[in-house]
Amino acid sequence: MVEKQFVNKLFDVKGKVALITGATGALGKAVAMGYGLAGMKVMITGRSEGKCQAVCDELAKEGIECGFSTGDPAVESDVIKVVKNTVDKFGEINVLVTAAGYNHPQPIIEQDLTEWQKIMNSDVQGTWLFCKYAGERMIAQGKGGKVILVSSARSKMGMSGYTGYCTAKGGIDLMAQSLACEWTAKYKINVNTINPTVFRSDLTEWMFDPESEVYKNFLKRLPIGRLGEPEDFVGPCIFLASSASDFMTGANVAVEGGYWAN
Repeated sequence: MVEKQFVNKLFDVKGKVALITGATGALGKAVAMGYGLAGMKVMITGRSEGKCQAVCDELAKEGIECGFSTGDPAVESDVIKVVKNTVDKFGEINVLVTAAGYNHPQPIIEQDLTEWQKIMNSDVQGTWLFCKYAGERMIAQGKGGKVILVSSARSKMGMSGYTGYCTAKGGIDLMAQSLACEWTAKYKINVNTINPTVFRSDLTEWMFDPESEVYKNFLKRLPIGRLGEPEDFVGPCIFLASSASDFMTGANVAVEGGYWAN
């Protein structure tokens, strides 16, 4: 029987500790702010100490309990340090969001192997390393957890010049499914992806000009009629961090304005 107390607590994430990678980017920062305003304790990480400090200061002004630890998500020793610093500050990790990533679109015959490897390192290796070490901590805690891997609508749809990015994001989808098989029944750790389309950031601002042909063409494929804003991903990320998603694991959550439907 569904009871009122059960329903009232479905989306309650107060007091949970979230570790968010790529938190100085538009999506990671929005999720960090959303989690913090929902009552979570937030540990952010990125490569730049100055940018991390600025985001943390902004969160603190809103009364959010926040910390940061810098590091490269593709470097194992950095990831180990970030996870340790999170536990040292907050005592545990309940939610992991991997929002760090990189792309450099190029035709395959023009793309240097080192550039392709940089995409794979940033998107796949960094995600794998944080899953490994944050997951190790969640397992040791014995309290379950939530892992949210930021993938892309491009994980299931190829695109010219995207042999690095599409391959990486497809790998992240399969990583989530594999970890769901590995962790959920045994450790009560749910692992899902969030798959966004283009959303507003410093890198994509040029795409939001309503007079541009790029904008007009893109909207032909988006039933929702607009491109994404960082705030659009806060709700799905809170859902995936809460008990409302307890029966979901290995899922690719489409937050792409209907792009896959068209």
